[in-house]
Amino acid sequence: MLAGCGGKSFAPSTTLASFPSGEPGHGKPAVTLGTKNFTEEFILGQLYAQALEAKGYTVHLVENIGPTETVDPELISGQIDLYPEYTGVILSTLANINAGAPGGGGAASATSPPKSAAQAYEEAARFEDHRGFTLLQPTPFQDADRVATLPAYAEAHGLHTMSDLAKLRPFTYGGPPENQTRYEGVVGMRQAYGLTNATFVPFPIGDQYQALNQHRVDTIAIFTTDGQLLARRYAILSDPKNIFGYQNVAPVVSKDVLSREGPAFAQTLNAVSSRLTTSTMQHMNAEVVLDHRSPATVASQFLTSELLK
Repeated sequence: MLAGCGGKSFAPSTTLASFPSGEPGHGKPAVTLGTKNFTEEFILGQLYAQALEAKGYTVHLVENIGPTETVDPELISGQIDLYPEYTGVILSTLANINAGAPGGGGAASATSPPKSAAQAYEEAARFEDHRGFTLLQPTPFQDADRVATLPAYAEAHGLHTMSDLAKLRPFTYGGPPENQTRYEGVVGMRQAYGLTNATFVPFPIGDQYQALNQHRVDTIAIFTTDGQLLARRYAILSDPKNIFGYQNVAPVVSKDVLSREGPAFAQTLNAVSSRLTTSTMQHMNAEVVLDHRSPATVASQFLTSELLK
């Protein structure tokens, strides 16, 4: 499937996209924008929705739909027109290539995973193109899963990489419930690293940090742009076997929607995406989870300072 689209180029753009002038969306049909079920997705949804609305588009924002396995069927059925997704999630969850990602998954596959972020984007874009969707410009930032623990625990057990976890007696690993059956969770840890000594403990996304801080689990699943990482020092284990893949964000949009909304629609979304660096995204996440500001307010502040001047 990934190789079946001829010689069409899907190289990712790395340019700083310009914000269109005027209100090109005025009078265009309304669009429905969905998001997945964690903080970063809520912020991304608000960023894209508010930017489109500033350009005159009518946007119905449907937040907190669920993980990729729940959101993608709604995209396929037309219940939503677009949503922000992670390139590695597309490959791991939908194309069945082990690439891992926040909110993603996927069974084991004999297909080789990508060797770079650009290749991950190209393969994901090709896959979506085959299905009738367009993967717009990716963000500069990546947000991948990692395994983290408290610094004292890492020092006591000599933990630097995920391979080092094999030295432990049975240990506990806390994370979102879906990590128990996903390659970027327990499945990949066992298949790639031989970590049969891990006991999984499910937590709602975000709650695993408190469990680790209170020593109720030994290790946790994290996202590399989590705001919690700015509040306290954690020992983040490296992933030498790259089970978590490359995870830039890009909106997945129906080709029919792009056609009817006009070129300024994609230009608006690309203008937002091209400005989302790792530091920017992590600080916005922190404003929501640590400072308890709403995703809508955080997104509005960013857009006002960066695009709506």
